[in-house]
Amino acid sequence: MIPPAFDYVRPGTVEEAVRALADGGEEAKALAGGQSLLPLLRLRMAFPDLVVDVGRIPGLRGTRMEGDTLVIGAPTTHHDVLRDPLVRRHAGLLAAATATVADPAVRHRSTLGGSLAHADPAGDLPAVILASEAELVAVGPRGRRAIPAREFFVDYLKSALEPGELLVEVRMPSAEGWGFHYEKFRRTAQAYAIVGVAALVRRDDGHIAEARVGPTNMGGTPLRASATEAALSGVGDAPSVTRAAEAAAAGTRPARDASASPEYRAHLARVLTGRAVLAAAGMG
Repeated sequence: MIPPAFDYVRPGTVEEAVRALADGGEEAKALAGGQSLLPLLRLRMAFPDLVVDVGRIPGLRGTRMEGDTLVIGAPTTHHDVLRDPLVRRHAGLLAAATATVADPAVRHRSTLGGSLAHADPAGDLPAVILASEAELVAVGPRGRRAIPAREFFVDYLKSALEPGELLVEVRMPSAEGWGFHYEKFRRTAQAYAIVGVAALVRRDDGHIAEARVGPTNMGGTPLRASATEAALSGVGDAPSVTRAAEAAAAGTRPARDASASPEYRAHLARVLTGRAVLAAAGMG
């Protein structure tokens, strides 16, 4: 389909981008890699009056460490995230999930910040960001602010970004030494997950000291499997992990669509959570 008409600007600085987005108000959209926004335009699910291309603003891409925090520029592509040595060392779960996103052609164009700002609960990376207890940093007309991941995803395809705000970086506490795994069930290699599970596990003396579990595509927003996380505390054997995973669908509201029923998604969440935690804990 042909997208609706819109104005287009390509600012050279963050300040220029913020001004353009603020002037455009709620009818302005930021464009980085375009792999989330362009399909919405073609399907006429989005009708922006203004598209602000932020993909070439210098200095935003890349990674760095600030103490024990990994900082990733929002316009960093999935391809670069996947291959970055700092990401592999401090955020292995992010690298593992990024490797499952679409295909190499898409990963060369799509960006971390774009996928998070899109706020799609079927996307792979929002669940990872939640499980990693990251912060997302936005710059807007009123300055710079950090948004905890648990507050960033507010509704279906809606983030906490306000009109005029631009997501500029993602800050992730180092998970070096944690076990991790991303388990994903999908119809074809390039498809969205019917259900996915992001798992981070810290072990102590052979037992799970802390577990963080983020299921994908189990509701209108990305979420955490808090009941399973609590049940995993102190667990030291595979059968106990499997029993804890039975609570993975508690509090979720999976959709019914052409791919799966809510009951089937709940079943997948339980099975995939068990697999992901066992692999992350080194018990699989």
